[in-house]
Amino acid sequence: MSGYFSPQSCPATKPNMLNVHLIPHTHNDVGWLKTVDQYFYGARNDIQHAGVQYILDSVIPQLLADPTKRFIYVEVAFFSRWWRLQAEPTRQAVKQLVSEGRLEFINGGWCMNDEAAAHYNAMIDQMTLGLRFLQETFGECGRPRAAWHIDPFGHSREQASLFAQMGFDGFFFGRLDYQDKANREQLREMEQIWRASASLQPPGADLFTGVLPNGYNPPLSLCWDQFCSDSPVVDDASDENNVDSLVAYFLETAAAQAKHYRTNHIVMTMGSDFQYENANLWYKNMDKLIKHVNAQQLNGSQVHVLYSTPTCYLWDLFKANLSWSLKYDDFFPYADGPHHFWTGYFTSRPAFKRYERLSNNFLQVCNQLEALAGPVARTGPYGEGDSAVLRRAMAVAQHHDAVSGTEKQHVANDYAKRLAAGWDACQVLVSNALASISGNKENFIYCNYLNISVCPLTESAGTFMVILYNPLGRRVSWNIRLPVKGASYSVTDPNGQTVPNEVVPVSNFTRAVRRDRGDATHELIFPALAPPLGYSTYAVSKTASGALRSRLAKRIREQAQPRVDACCPREIQNEHLRVLFDPVTGLVREIQNLDKSISLRVSQNFFWYNASIGNDVSVQASGAYIFRPNRSEPLAVARQARTYLVKNKLVQEVYQNFSSWCSQVVRLYAGQAYVELEWTVGPIPIDDGLGKEIISRFETSLRTDGRFYTDSNGREILERRRDYRATWNLSQTEPVAGNYYPVNSRIYIKDKKFQLTVLTDRSQGGSSVADGSVELMVHRRLLYDDNRGVGEPLLEPGVYRDGLVVRGRHLVFLDTVESSADRHRLQAQQEFMAPQLVLAPGGGPSFHRGQRSLKQFSALKQALPPSVHLLTLAQWDPSSVLIRLEHQFERGESANGSQPITVDLLHLFSSFTITSLQEMNLVANQKREAMTRLSWRPATGAARRQPYPPLNPLAVTLQPMEIRTFLATVQYTGPRGGQAEL
Repeated sequence: MSGYFSPQSCPATKPNMLNVHLIPHTHNDVGWLKTVDQYFYGARNDIQHAGVQYILDSVIPQLLADPTKRFIYVEVAFFSRWWRLQAEPTRQAVKQLVSEGRLEFINGGWCMNDEAAAHYNAMIDQMTLGLRFLQETFGECGRPRAAWHIDPFGHSREQASLFAQMGFDGFFFGRLDYQDKANREQLREMEQIWRASASLQPPGADLFTGVLPNGYNPPLSLCWDQFCSDSPVVDDASDENNVDSLVAYFLETAAAQAKHYRTNHIVMTMGSDFQYENANLWYKNMDKLIKHVNAQQLNGSQVHVLYSTPTCYLWDLFKANLSWSLKYDDFFPYADGPHHFWTGYFTSRPAFKRYERLSNNFLQVCNQLEALAGPVARTGPYGEGDSAVLRRAMAVAQHHDAVSGTEKQHVANDYAKRLAAGWDACQVLVSNALASISGNKENFIYCNYLNISVCPLTESAGTFMVILYNPLGRRVSWNIRLPVKGASYSVTDPNGQTVPNEVVPVSNFTRAVRRDRGDATHELIFPALAPPLGYSTYAVSKTASGALRSRLAKRIREQAQPRVDACCPREIQNEHLRVLFDPVTGLVREIQNLDKSISLRVSQNFFWYNASIGNDVSVQASGAYIFRPNRSEPLAVARQARTYLVKNKLVQEVYQNFSSWCSQVVRLYAGQAYVELEWTVGPIPIDDGLGKEIISRFETSLRTDGRFYTDSNGREILERRRDYRATWNLSQTEPVAGNYYPVNSRIYIKDKKFQLTVLTDRSQGGSSVADGSVELMVHRRLLYDDNRGVGEPLLEPGVYRDGLVVRGRHLVFLDTVESSADRHRLQAQQEFMAPQLVLAPGGGPSFHRGQRSLKQFSALKQALPPSVHLLTLAQWDPSSVLIRLEHQFERGESANGSQPITVDLLHLFSSFTITSLQEMNLVANQKREAMTRLSWRPATGAARRQPYPPLNPLAVTLQPMEIRTFLATVQYTGPRGGQAEL
C-alpha cells in the first residue's frame, strides 16, 4: 500500500482461517436531534444522551494502555474542536497513536456529507477542509485511505467518483435498499468495483466499494456500550458465566455473515451513534470476546478475531487478489422495507436547501475576492474579514442531517444561524476587497431580501450604484430587479452609456410574502453585463418631474391592470421563445423554440399528494425522510389560475394565481433562451388535518418510454427508468415515491428528437411517473413523524409561525436532443455561481489618495472557454492560492462542448503572477504525481493506469468531466493586488 500506510501496522491475520475484523467506531452526527455544540459538550441530554468530547477523552487512554487496540474517527468538525482543548502531552500521545495506526482517521471530511441534496462544489470543499486539518496536524499519517459513509440515506455515483479523485483506496457504506441487499447477499456481491464516471478514463473514477453487513451497528446481542442492554461477557466462576453460549453464538454469526462475502475476511462494526463515552465497557468485553473465541482454535475452530480498521480490512481484501464485478449506476432511491422509500428528504426544508446553495455561491465569491485582493481583504477599512467562518458553516451544512432536512427544527435554525454568521464575516471581506480593487471606500450594502423585493437603500435613495460581481470565468449577462418607490429611473453602465430600463409594480404575491418587511411599490428592471471574474458598476438615479412622473405612473398602473383583454393572456414571446397559454384555464399550454421551429405541447400546473399517515398495508407515514402519498394520483391545487400580463421591452410575464398559498410568474426576459417559472408556495394549509407534498408537474406529448434523466450532485447525468433497477428485479411497492430521485440541478425528458429540460435552484425530489411528464416536489408540510428517529413532524413554522413560505425558480429549456447540453450546462453553472449584487449610495472617498476608481474590472487576461469552469479560486496560505479548473461537459453530450480543451494557466490571471505551480489531487492533500491508489482488478480486465504527463502550465488540458487542482505560489502585481482594466 502506498504512502504512509504500512501493512505492518495492521494486526496479524491467519491465512487459513476466517478473519473477523472488529472495527471499534463511533458515529457522531454533526447536528441532528441536538445542535453541533450541544452534541460536542453533551448539553441537552434530555433530548439525547451524547457528548462527543467525552468519547475522545475516554477512548485515548484505552488505546494508550494496550497496543493491540484500535479505534477509528471520522468527523473532523468535532475532532478539531476537541484537539484545540488538549494540552501538549495529550497531543503528543495522540500523534503517537496516529503514527502507529492505532487511532485511524477514516473519511476525514469536516462532516459525513449527504449524497442526495449536496452539490459537488460544497462536497469537495467540506472534504478539503477536514483533510487539510488532518494533514497539517498529523502529516501523512493522518491521511485517510478509506471513505466511510455509513449513515447517508442512499449513495450517489458522483460521490464515488469524487472519492476516487481524492485518492481513496476504497469506500464502505451502511445503507442500501433492502431488496438490493438481499440480492447482493445471495450473489455474494456485497463488495464490488464502482465505475463512477461515464466520462473519466478508468480507473480514474473506479472505487472499490463494500456494503457493511449490519448497517453500522454491532451484530445483535454484541453491543457493550453504556446505552446497550446486552449481557457483558462473564468469564469468572459465576452463575452468570456465559462464555460458552456467547462464543458459540459469535461463531454462528460469523459463519452466517461469511456466506455473503467472497474472501476469508469479514468485518463487524463495533459501535454506533455517539457510543464510546465510556470506552472501557466496549474494550473490556471485546478483549474477552477475542480471547475466548481465539482460544477455540485449539479445539479446531477456524475463526480468528482481531481489532482492526477499515484500512487494514481493505488491505487484506486487496491481497486476496480476486477480480471484482463492476457497478455502473447508483444506490438511489433507498428503501429500508416495503413502502419505506427515503425520497422525501430530497425536498425537505426547501428554504434551507436554497439558503445552503446561495451560501455556497457567496462563499465562492468571498474566496475569489480574498485571493484577488490579497491581504487587504482580510484587514481593511471595513474591519477584519474572514472567509473561514462561512467555509466552516458550509461544511457543517453538508452533513447528512443538515442539507438533507432531516434534523429537528431547533437544529435547522442553528445551521442557518451559522451560515448567517459566515455571511457577515464574508461581507466585511468582500467590502475590503471591492474598495481596494475599485479604489473607492463606498458604504457597501448587501440586500439579502431581493427575492421578496426588500432593500431599504434602493427604496429610499434618489441615486445609488449597483456593483455586479461575476464569479464565472466567462462574461455573463444578468437581469437586475431592484425594489423602488419611484416611477422613472435612468441607468448608466461603467462607460456612462444609458442602459434601457423598465419599472413594473410589485405583485400582490410578493406583498403577501414580505408582509411588513418592506414597502417598495415597484421594481426597477435593467439588463447588466459583468466581465469574467470581475465586476461592472452601474449608476442609477431617479428622474422625471411631477407631470411626467404621473403620466408614467398611470402607464405602469395600466400595464399591470387585469383589463378584459389582458385577463386571459394568450402568449408571451421574445426573440427565441414563445409561450402559449390556455385562454380558459390560464395554464401554460405550449412552448415554441423559434430558433429551431420546434413546438411542443406542455401543460404545467401545481398538484399536491396527500401524505399518508399509515394504513392497513403499512403503518409507514410520510415524514422528513420518507415520502409516501396515500394515493398515486395527486390533487390539483386549482384547475385554473387567475392571470394577468405585464409586458414591456425588457420582459413579458404572466402572473398566475392558483390559490391563496400558491402562485407563479411565467417570465421571458428579452434575449433569454429559457422560460423562467418563479413559484411561490406556502404557508401550506393544514387546518383540514391533511399533510401535503406540493409538486410542479409538466405534461408533454413526448414519447419517453419510461425514461427520464437526473443529475448526480450537479455533475454527470444518470438515466432513470420507471419501476426499474439495473442490478435486481424490483418489486415495486410505491409507484410514486419508489420512482423519485434526487435532482440537484436538472431533470429532463426526451424523445428521439426533442428534449425538455428543467433546471432547479436548489435540490429537490423529481420523477416522471407517466410517459411525457416530469415533476419536481417544491415544498412539503407534514403532520406526523415518520419514525426514523427525528421525533417531530416536518411542520416548519416559518418566520411568522404560521407556516413556511418558499419562493424559487424553475428554468425550462426546449431544444433538440443534440443541442440541449450546450444550453443546460452553461445555465446550470450560472445558477449555482450567480453574479453577486453589492449596492452603495455612491460618493465614497478614494481608497488611496490619488487612486483612480475602476468602474469595471476583470481578474482574467482572457475569458475561459465556455466548457471550462473555474471551480475554485481561494487563498491557501499567505503566498499561495488553490485553483481548480473543471471541464463541465460529459463525453459525447455536445459536439463542441465535449472536446478536450487546453488552457494557459500561467498567464490566465491579471491580479497576480504565478511564480510556481504544483498539481495536486482533488482535495490538495497529495501531489498528483505521488497519488497512487490500490489497483483493484475488475472482472472485465484491468484498466491501464495512464501515467500523468508532466505539468505544462502554458497548456493545461482538460478531458470531459475532468477536474484539475493546483496550488499556485503567487506574487501580487501592484500596490493593492493589481488590476486589469477592460
